Amino acid sequence: MKVLTRATLREGARELASRDRDLARIVERLGTPPLWGRRPGFPTLVRIILEQQVSLAAARTLYGRLDRELGGMRAETLAACGEAGLRERGLTRQKARYCHGLALLILERKLDLSAIAALPDDEGRAALMSVPGLGPWSVDIYFLMALRRPDVWPRGDLALAVALREVKRLRKMPTREDQLSHAARWAPWRSVAARLLWAHYLEARGQYAPGDAEAGPG
Repeated sequence: MKVLTRATLREGARELASRDRDLARIVERLGTPPLWGRRPGFPTLVRIILEQQVSLAAARTLYGRLDRELGGMRAETLAACGEAGLRERGLTRQKARYCHGLALLILERKLDLSAIAALPDDEGRAALMSVPGLGPWSVDIYFLMALRRPDVWPRGDLALAVALREVKRLRKMPTREDQLSHAARWAPWRSVAARLLWAHYLEARGQYAPGDAEAGPG
């Protein structure tokens, strides 16, 4: 299964720059974007659930506190905490239910993340989409950052919508369908295009650090 490495990330950025003048300007200004990789597995999925509809900074703080209080982010420790215990530690009722349910699926062997990682994009994403609390954006982010698939566009990402409007000089914010239409032109390197646009978004707001980070903007 092809994955993004620093070498293939550079390859994809060069190819996109040769095909798209607007992305070429980002490459000329900022170079190859960070890989922004995450480790595949249960902890990353929990982190992604916590990131839904909040800033990444807030989610990072909550995740760190939860990890410390549980003595490690494992399905066993999170399941033992229970939904009530998760709410006491700052999770909303809905996110507590999603995280606890995810832990139970792992423990009951109803969800095999290693097997999903070996599947083609469409099949693997469909399998994860069946998990309560994991919608299109969450699954796309997991495949893009944790599994490092090269051709994933994270649907519904607000920072990418803003960056796309700025880079393409659009008159209004692109809808989800508009984003998918633009992104289709960047196949088979849509994950690289997303990283380039995230880099632009951060740089335009004085938040860009060229070195690899755990996550994109939030």
